[in-house]
Amino acid sequence: MRAAKALVEKAVKLKKVFTVVGPYPVIREELRARGWVERHLSSTAQRAHRCHGNELDCGDEGGLRAEIGYGGVKEERLDNLEALMSRMVRKETAHFFWTSRRDDIDCRLLQHDQVINHYANAAAFATKVSGLRAPTSKDFRRTACTSLLQHVVEGSSHRRADAKEEQLHLPEDLSKHKLPFVNAGVIATALRVCQHYLGVLEHRDIDVTMETDGEVSWGAFLQDYYKVVHEGASVRGGGVFVERCQAMLHKLQEVCPQLGTDGLNNIWIIKPGAMSRGRGIVCKDRLDEILAVVDNDKSLNKEKKWVVQKYLERPLLVHGTKFDLRQWFLVTDWNPLTVWFYRECYLRFSTQPFSTKILDSSIHLCNNSIQKHFEPARNRHPAVPGDNMWSCSQFRAFLHQQGRSAEWDVVTVPGMQKAIIRALQTAQEQVEPRRGSFELYGADFMLGRDLRPWLLEINICPTMAQSSVVTAHLCPAVQIDTLRVVLDRRSDPSAHTGGFQLICRQAGGSSGCPLFSGSEPGSGRSLLAATQSL
Repeated sequence: MRAAKALVEKAVKLKKVFTVVGPYPVIREELRARGWVERHLSSTAQRAHRCHGNELDCGDEGGLRAEIGYGGVKEERLDNLEALMSRMVRKETAHFFWTSRRDDIDCRLLQHDQVINHYANAAAFATKVSGLRAPTSKDFRRTACTSLLQHVVEGSSHRRADAKEEQLHLPEDLSKHKLPFVNAGVIATALRVCQHYLGVLEHRDIDVTMETDGEVSWGAFLQDYYKVVHEGASVRGGGVFVERCQAMLHKLQEVCPQLGTDGLNNIWIIKPGAMSRGRGIVCKDRLDEILAVVDNDKSLNKEKKWVVQKYLERPLLVHGTKFDLRQWFLVTDWNPLTVWFYRECYLRFSTQPFSTKILDSSIHLCNNSIQKHFEPARNRHPAVPGDNMWSCSQFRAFLHQQGRSAEWDVVTVPGMQKAIIRALQTAQEQVEPRRGSFELYGADFMLGRDLRPWLLEINICPTMAQSSVVTAHLCPAVQIDTLRVVLDRRSDPSAHTGGFQLICRQAGGSSGCPLFSGSEPGSGRSLLAATQSL
């Protein structure tokens, strides 16, 4: 009793009372080791917090329900001493909050010396919302045009050779049977639309009134496009367009780097804007099917917000399997913007070999909350881990085997850092800066075949579930290192920050981050800018 009372008195005097909402044993253990005492909220209070407000869904791979399984413990039980000390501080003010949801604590009611792991209005860059219906349809049609040009360049000569070979070996009565064709006008239309788009990208539409694609009969064009790309039809006289298609694609590639990842099938990924953990996400390659998904689903909120992104059809693969990267970063100030980048990340694999011919979630969605419901395919490469996760060290070893180890440090890491900073800068005016706040985020990336990263989305409340050997090590480590940055450095600016590296600290009134020194070849790209909502 005396020991407990002494600990409490010291903690209260030093303002070391904390509250954690949700089972975070690592955070609790680290804070107690620093002399903090927990002021517990009752189960009723925690349920009330979680049911309060209209915040968008938080937590990217299971939210609170996933975290309850964290460490294999259903709920952390208090020993007698901790329960006693918690009762002693029940009327004291907590000066540190770590919560699972942004609306567990109202930041506006906090005192300046109270610390919390969230910022108000951070959803400005971390939720999947934006845009209007019209631009999405227009974007789909435009990428259908570039897809057709790539199809002509990459496939027409091969198909003609195959067709000629088949004709030579067919019986005379069957050799007269014609293969399905569409008219060459479909290619001419695609070239015209791409020429207009190129002019827009090069800003030639500012001073000159350019021909638009408004006169295109898009219904007829898309029907011909589907016949060629999805049904194997040939274009009558299409061979004469190959060089023009090559030249146009080369010009577009110079001003639109994403073209290299777009592929031939014009696949788009559709995400409900207010949901997480892969729920409701589908891939589609026809415009009418995309619109049908949005128009027919009644499960969303009243605003009916969706995100539609162009799918990366040509990602870097590991042993023929798709993966994405989860990269943590920490924001300790929004004004001036101050960003810490975690040196460790991890890969999440799908359970099936990659294919753009089958649009199933077991192939295209790498979320653990999705993949855990599937068994690995029998024909998946045996080097892909059974728990579908790799550390970045394992990935770097794979790159070393491919003779590409240097590209990780020169291209991938600087590219991820740049993409994160640029995404944060776009939302800097919307997020409410608060000196007593910080926030840990999880950014999801895919890599192109050139190892350049593409930012898919940024997650608030990234999962800390130990769902694999890799995350059992990394998730506790990133929590420990977060506390080193946000607490230990307050009393000792030279304190060790673990795996966190400071990559951005804006100077007063500056829009840049002069601490960042990434190389230009690794320039990060973001698919967030390409998202639309129907």
